[in-house]
Amino acid sequence: MFKKTIATFALVATLASAATVALPTAEAEARGGRNAAFAIGAFTGLAVGAIAANAHQRHHYRPHRPAPVYYGRPAPWTPGWYSYCSSRYRSFNPHTGYFRGYDGRLHFCR
Repeated sequence: MFKKTIATFALVATLASAATVALPTAEAEARGGRNAAFAIGAFTGLAVGAIAANAHQRHHYRPHRPAPVYYGRPAPWTPGWYSYCSSRYRSFNPHTGYFRGYDGRLHFCR
Protein backbone atom coordinates (compact mmCIF):
# COMPACT_ATOMS: atom_id res chain seq x y z
CA MET A 1 0.00 0.00 0.00
CA PHE A 2 2.74 2.44 0.98
CA LYS A 3 4.83 1.68 -2.11
CA LYS A 4 1.84 2.20 -4.41
CA THR A 5 1.18 5.56 -2.80
CA ILE A 6 4.81 6.61 -3.27
CA ALA A 7 4.84 5.44 -6.89
CA THR A 8 1.60 7.32 -7.61
CA PHE A 9 3.00 10.45 -5.97
CA ALA A 10 6.17 10.22 -8.05
CA LEU A 11 4.20 9.82 -11.27
CA VAL A 12 1.90 12.75 -10.47
CA ALA A 13 4.84 14.96 -9.46
CA THR A 14 6.72 14.12 -12.66
CA LEU A 15 3.70 14.78 -14.85
CA ALA A 16 2.89 17.99 -13.00
CA SER A 17 6.42 19.28 -13.41
CA ALA A 18 6.33 18.48 -17.12
CA ALA A 19 2.91 20.11 -17.52
CA THR A 20 3.97 23.36 -15.87
CA VAL A 21 6.44 24.09 -18.63
CA ALA A 22 4.70 26.42 -21.08
CA LEU A 23 4.92 25.68 -24.76
CA PRO A 24 7.69 28.00 -25.96
CA THR A 25 7.89 29.57 -29.39
CA ALA A 26 11.60 29.25 -30.08
CA GLU A 27 13.63 26.05 -30.21
CA ALA A 28 16.09 27.30 -27.57
CA GLU A 29 13.27 27.96 -25.11
CA ALA A 30 11.84 24.51 -25.85
CA ARG A 31 15.15 22.83 -25.10
CA GLY A 32 15.50 24.75 -21.84
CA GLY A 33 11.97 23.83 -20.78
CA ARG A 34 12.49 20.16 -21.58
CA ASN A 35 15.73 20.14 -19.62
CA ALA A 36 14.04 21.80 -16.65
CA ALA A 37 11.16 19.33 -16.75
CA PHE A 38 13.58 16.42 -16.96
CA ALA A 39 15.66 17.74 -14.05
CA ILE A 40 12.59 18.30 -11.86
CA GLY A 41 11.19 14.87 -12.70
CA ALA A 42 14.52 13.12 -12.09
CA PHE A 43 15.02 14.89 -8.77
CA THR A 44 11.46 14.09 -7.66
CA GLY A 45 11.84 10.45 -8.66
CA LEU A 46 15.14 10.06 -6.84
CA ALA A 47 13.82 11.75 -3.69
CA VAL A 48 10.67 9.65 -3.59
CA GLY A 49 12.64 6.47 -4.29
CA ALA A 50 15.06 7.24 -1.47
CA ILE A 51 12.20 7.90 0.93
CA ALA A 52 10.49 4.66 -0.05
CA ALA A 53 13.71 2.65 0.34
CA ASN A 54 14.46 4.12 3.76
CA ALA A 55 10.89 3.67 4.95
CA HIS A 56 11.08 -0.03 4.13
CA GLN A 57 14.40 -0.48 5.93
CA ARG A 58 13.34 1.44 9.02
CA HIS A 59 10.70 -1.11 9.92
CA HIS A 60 12.94 -4.16 9.62
CA TYR A 61 16.29 -3.16 11.11
CA ARG A 62 15.78 -4.97 14.43
CA PRO A 63 14.75 -8.62 14.57
CA HIS A 64 11.96 -9.59 16.91
CA ARG A 65 13.25 -11.52 19.89
CA PRO A 66 10.82 -13.17 22.26
CA ALA A 67 11.20 -12.49 25.97
CA PRO A 68 13.35 -15.06 27.76
CA VAL A 69 11.43 -17.72 29.61
CA TYR A 70 12.84 -18.95 32.91
CA TYR A 71 12.03 -22.42 34.10
CA GLY A 72 12.81 -22.40 37.79
CA ARG A 73 15.45 -20.01 39.07
CA PRO A 74 18.01 -18.22 36.90
CA ALA A 75 21.69 -19.16 37.03
CA PRO A 76 23.79 -17.38 39.68
CA TRP A 77 25.55 -14.10 38.86
CA THR A 78 23.36 -13.34 35.83
CA PRO A 79 21.24 -10.18 35.56
CA GLY A 80 18.11 -12.29 35.93
CA TRP A 81 19.52 -13.83 39.08
CA TYR A 82 20.18 -10.40 40.62
CA SER A 83 16.64 -9.33 39.79
CA TYR A 84 15.12 -12.53 41.15
CA CYS A 85 17.04 -12.48 44.45
CA SER A 86 16.54 -8.74 45.03
CA SER A 87 12.79 -9.03 44.56
CA ARG A 88 12.46 -12.21 46.65
CA TYR A 89 14.70 -11.38 49.64
CA ARG A 90 14.81 -7.92 51.22
CA SER A 91 18.15 -8.63 52.91
CA PHE A 92 19.85 -9.81 49.68
CA ASN A 93 23.39 -8.46 49.28
CA PRO A 94 24.28 -8.32 45.55
CA HIS A 95 28.03 -8.09 46.31
CA THR A 96 28.16 -11.40 48.15
CA GLY A 97 25.10 -13.21 46.78
CA TYR A 98 23.82 -14.00 50.29
CA PHE A 99 20.68 -13.02 52.18
CA ARG A 100 19.85 -13.27 55.87
CA GLY A 101 17.10 -15.79 56.56
CA TYR A 102 14.51 -15.83 59.33
CA ASP A 103 16.81 -18.11 61.29
CA GLY A 104 19.42 -15.31 61.44
CA ARG A 105 21.97 -17.12 59.25
CA LEU A 106 23.32 -16.12 55.85
CA HIS A 107 22.10 -18.20 52.90
CA PHE A 108 23.30 -18.14 49.31
CA CYS A 109 20.52 -17.15 46.92
CA ARG A 110 19.82 -20.05 44.50
